[in-house]
Amino acid sequence: MAPRAGHAWLLGAALLLAALPAHAQRDLGHKILGTLGLDAAVQRDAGLYLSDRLVWFHAGSVKDRDGNELPIGLDLDAIANGIGAGFTWEVVPHAFVDTALAVPVASVRGSTERPEASIDRLGLGDLFVQPLALGGRLHPVDLVAGYAFYAPTGRFTPGSSTGVGRGHWTHQLSAGGTLFFDRRRAFRCTVLGSWDHNGRKRGIDITRGDTVQLQGGIGGPLHPLLVAGLAGYALWQVEDDAGADLPAALRGARERAFGLGPELSVPLRAIRTRLTARYTHDLAVRSRPQGGVLTLELTFVAWRPD
Repeated sequence: MAPRAGHAWLLGAALLLAALPAHAQRDLGHKILGTLGLDAAVQRDAGLYLSDRLVWFHAGSVKDRDGNELPIGLDLDAIANGIGAGFTWEVVPHAFVDTALAVPVASVRGSTERPEASIDRLGLGDLFVQPLALGGRLHPVDLVAGYAFYAPTGRFTPGSSTGVGRGHWTHQLSAGGTLFFDRRRAFRCTVLGSWDHNGRKRGIDITRGDTVQLQGGIGGPLHPLLVAGLAGYALWQVEDDAGADLPAALRGARERAFGLGPELSVPLRAIRTRLTARYTHDLAVRSRPQGGVLTLELTFVAWRPD
């Protein structure tokens, strides 16, 4: 395979494997880096939560397996709007059970100097389901753990230029903790780790390698109406992509990413709503596009026990 053709294959696969959005929050899916922050591993109060989140990912370059920029001329924009719901029970004092469900609508547009690697897609993404998560509050620490899966409900056709589904099942195990620095549970440092195990893609012999991801942040209230902090993430692909249909240029190429950015949140307690804005940018990546993620989210407490 010629070097330029190999670059096109690497870019096209990176777009499909790394840049398609999923709905973004711990209890509503977090495949996209930078979509968690100060609440990554905080155990929320009992109640019914409704959320709407807009995620925009932009990248202007793609890096190879050694972290070097490929001379492709990338201009990638991926936008997802996810709507989801989560329910939390306090089964005994300080012990909680969570469930959640979310569906994203996504648009992905990417242009390069190689037309065969450019894409323009719009549609429903894959369904996220978290049937069970457990959490506990052991002052001054919260501990959380859970199981979730992404079902391939989004449209996916190998070789097609339509649909934003990933075409495979993903099983996700996560666990993490939060350390609070005051009795009001305001200033904190939080980290959530997750492991994603991917199945074979539908209609094509390609299996995405498993990944390990860390997301979290540190911060707290600067004012009764403003919470601020620093969010960060890291990702390591711990298994090679596999399959007879995997392009030769991608064999042995494992993703890696590290990023950082600010987060601001405004709690509107009178209407039981919170608005959050977060922007994180890749500091270093391998075998994937390099860019930034802007997350705007609104969370409403629809019901809370007396």
